[in-house]
Amino acid sequence: MGNILSLHQLTEEQEKQVRAAAPGCELIIGKAQELGAEQIRQAEVILGWSKHIAEEALHPNSKLKWIQTWSAGIDKLPLTELEKRNILLTNTSGVHAIPITEQIFGMLLSHTRYLQQAALLQRQKTWQPPEGQLTELRGKTLLITGVGEIGRETARLAQAFGMRVIGVRRSGKEAPHVEHMYTNEQLHDALGAADIVVNILPFTEETRHFFDEKAFAAMRKGAFFINVGRGGTVHTDALVRSLEQQHIAFAGLDVFEEEPLPASHPLWSLDHVLITPHIAGDTDHYAERAVDIFVTNLKAYTAKQELPLNLVSYSAQY
Repeated sequence: MGNILSLHQLTEEQEKQVRAAAPGCELIIGKAQELGAEQIRQAEVILGWSKHIAEEALHPNSKLKWIQTWSAGIDKLPLTELEKRNILLTNTSGVHAIPITEQIFGMLLSHTRYLQQAALLQRQKTWQPPEGQLTELRGKTLLITGVGEIGRETARLAQAFGMRVIGVRRSGKEAPHVEHMYTNEQLHDALGAADIVVNILPFTEETRHFFDEKAFAAMRKGAFFINVGRGGTVHTDALVRSLEQQHIAFAGLDVFEEEPLPASHPLWSLDHVLITPHIAGDTDHYAERAVDIFVTNLKAYTAKQELPLNLVSYSAQY
């Protein structure tokens, strides 16, 4: 087996885990911009990905056979070229389930319990109770679009809050804690049944602008919308119009079609919008979980077995 190249720093213990999973292999750790062309071309396995190594990693003389990304999203990789070369691709799906689920409920509670507005008023030393009646999550119907690892954890926690959970999944396959699963083709029916819509979809050609003008119109008036999936799955102008018309009562947004979100964008000035800078998946446990996935796959790869975790389908693009 050839070299293993990690674009991410590993702890001493993590280095030991990688070396134990692939005895005799040379492990090279370095920043993409600092690696030499030959180091990249000689790598059979790459942990992580960067546009800075793409040219050499895909060089005709490259030995690359498998990429384990450091992210769940793979839409920024040259998928067509990787598929053509039969390069295995695995991602870190599942690493984000806990932090993103906590982010979702943090966003929801910031609105339902007046926390976002109270934090702003605190800076002004202003004692100002809300004008309207506060509400609860209990008893509300939560719709999850894209019920994977994150969606399952979100559904579990939603049930603990006493919420009814429904989902939209390409396959329509049932999932734990989800009362009813719709297919993508039944999206508008599902949207009309939900008080809160949580988008966790990956970005593919099929999901581009999945949430468009018609989708937002299908949502209940006064519904909440949370996007922690991918920015490109939402038609931003359609979302803005729905918010400006008060059809959507609140939006918690962590991802956007254009990042960073331009300072001139109208989303910044809407009081019923909470914006976070694509941080929902961040956690101090990230590297630990990502390396666990890699090491499990590396053991199988070294034994010439099928990779057991997170093997990406090029046709599905996730």
